[in-house]
Amino acid sequence: MGRGKGFGKVILFNEHLVVYGVPSIVSAIDRATTATVEPFKGPSWSLDDRREATPGYKEEKLEQQEESIERILKAAGIDPTKNPIKITLGGDLVAASGIGASAASCVAIARALSEEFNLGLSDERINELAYEGERAYHGAPSGVDNTAATYGGLIWFVRGRPIELIKIKKPVEIVMGNTGVVTDTKAAVAGVRERKERYLEKYAKIFKEAEDLAYKTRKALESYDLKAVGKYMNENHKQLQAIELSCEKLDFLVDIARKHGALGAKLTGGGLGGNMVALTPGKELQEKVARAIEKEGFEVLRTKIG
Repeated sequence: MGRGKGFGKVILFNEHLVVYGVPSIVSAIDRATTATVEPFKGPSWSLDDRREATPGYKEEKLEQQEESIERILKAAGIDPTKNPIKITLGGDLVAASGIGASAASCVAIARALSEEFNLGLSDERINELAYEGERAYHGAPSGVDNTAATYGGLIWFVRGRPIELIKIKKPVEIVMGNTGVVTDTKAAVAGVRERKERYLEKYAKIFKEAEDLAYKTRKALESYDLKAVGKYMNENHKQLQAIELSCEKLDFLVDIARKHGALGAKLTGGGLGGNMVALTPGKELQEKVARAIEKEGFEVLRTKIG
């Protein structure tokens, strides 16, 4: 039996914009999807998805998930009609929009296939297979999600360039709040592309401001100036609102987090639903913000970056 694991992630800066070469800052979180691959008596491959999930997530993503697995198998050079397999997904990462659930599963499956078929794949090759799997969910993904899911850590990501690890003094507590809305990332990406072409000057200005903000944030993280990081997160949320990636529930959760002391809060991931992230250094502040969000009836994830 082959086994594999892929980390969940939180994008701290510039989701969607990263597709256009704008730097992004992303961190793996301490939750992961696991996969096992084992021989199966059947005509091809089968899937047993045991992950906890936002209601409706697995049903809405099933067609994309099946295409994703087919893509990973093809990229790995495995013909399941000749080597039938059963794939089982589990782990403690909830399957939801905005936390890298699809990328984590792609990485976990790629690693489990490598172990089961003795492929000896490097992390770089695992990342390539996961990217291929992500194409089913995102169309033309930036690669930031699967990179975080593969390598872990706090990452400076620019599309087409080698990743750079950002080192900080110590991990920082965050709260992720789940709107419960399942996002169609392909549609969100297409929407940004369409509006960018229609409003060239407006979007060029926002993208340049977001790029400048990413560099300032990296310096603030490296000097552990968390108040500045929080301020920049708030600014990035405004930029993402301006390109129509937020929604009423995301803005509501962001406001709750800020009102209860979060240093900064913003949407994270595909937008239009899914998750938001709040910077809440220290267990006490993390718990205060998490409980405030839970009180409003939303699910939260208490985790860390870095």
